[in-house]
Amino acid sequence: MNYDLAVIGGGAAGMMAAGRAGEKGAHVLLLEKNDRLGVKLVITGKGRCNVTKAEFDVRKFVGQLGQNGKFLFSALHKFSPQDTMDFFESRGVCLKIERGQRVFPVSGKAKDILEVLLKYLKINSVDVLAKAEVKDLIIKNGKIEKIILCDGKEFIAKNYAICTGGKSYSDTGSTGVAFQWLTRVGHAIVAPSPALVPVIVREKWIKELEGVSLKNVNIKVFQNGKKQCERFGEAIFTNNGMSGPIVLDLSKKIGELLKSNEVELGIDFKPALNFENLDKRVQKDFSELKNKIFKNSLGMLLPKKLIFIFVRLSGIDETKKINNVTKDERKRLVHLLKDFRLKVKSLDGFNKAIITSGGVVLNEIDPKTMRSKIIPNLYFAGEIIDLDGPTGGFNLQIAWSTGFAVGDNFQTGCILY
Repeated sequence: MNYDLAVIGGGAAGMMAAGRAGEKGAHVLLLEKNDRLGVKLVITGKGRCNVTKAEFDVRKFVGQLGQNGKFLFSALHKFSPQDTMDFFESRGVCLKIERGQRVFPVSGKAKDILEVLLKYLKINSVDVLAKAEVKDLIIKNGKIEKIILCDGKEFIAKNYAICTGGKSYSDTGSTGVAFQWLTRVGHAIVAPSPALVPVIVREKWIKELEGVSLKNVNIKVFQNGKKQCERFGEAIFTNNGMSGPIVLDLSKKIGELLKSNEVELGIDFKPALNFENLDKRVQKDFSELKNKIFKNSLGMLLPKKLIFIFVRLSGIDETKKINNVTKDERKRLVHLLKDFRLKVKSLDGFNKAIITSGGVVLNEIDPKTMRSKIIPNLYFAGEIIDLDGPTGGFNLQIAWSTGFAVGDNFQTGCILY
């Protein structure tokens, strides 16, 4: 069959692009290599799906996306975070805004978001073909003539949209193979790298802290003795390093810094107190616990697992009575609480990364239509392009906005190239 638009990739961006094009009256085919759509979508936000970021000032939203953020202006004006919320709520999904302006379904179920998209495709007569892995794009006279599947089937369309994602969570089908197709047809690709990914540290004892959650902490990133960036919020220790929202947000910068020199993390466990005030707090605690031994005196300051590490790193005899702890020893403890250092070894791999940084270079894409400037009947949406943001709903909004921008171009029988 001859389609107006063939969309490759049945994730968030692909479903939005296909559904919107179908809504405009176009004859649309959606191809997905997995046996079902939205495989990655239903595991986002630990299965709750952080639908968007409730930041309704477009400039502020774009400002969180780094130097490439301005590319998204046009797409956000077409389909904003408010439009995203309206889209799902008008289709029966109640949403709530949580701390950090993160938007989730009230049900806490990502599948509710997926069901809306599946209905959107069905209502708009999109042909969906699962277990359809694309092998190659065939170019003729400077345009895509057809696509060939791994099983030998061929499909012809007037236009094509690549919404295959990056390389993160490869188990969900995001293998990065589309970058190879695009390189062959002349597109430049910013080398993909893991983003929003856990950090691996060099300290072997870190495995003793696995599972310890931290709230309201501040983490700084240091290189060559200078602070490079910092975040406040929640984090968690893993068996080989750290993860959690603020660590994931810092990971992209850490990855960039690691290319040139060593990197350290500095954790401030008590950011609400400066060194002097925290020292007074510790003195007060110690005065109330003066007959206890040191290792049994930190319960009001730290989680149990962290106490053993702090005792070891402070160099204070664990059996020492609190009233015998010296001023210098107490200062060492306070310093650890305010600047707990870890040496970064590396970032974790793509299969632990929430998203991929890198992709099709933005100056080869029309930001208003998401159309390729190299191949006139080719479009892009979602993680395949060189645009990503921090945690908190930014990256799904990029998918919704760019997907909508692609689909909004089409109508019955259209030929846009």
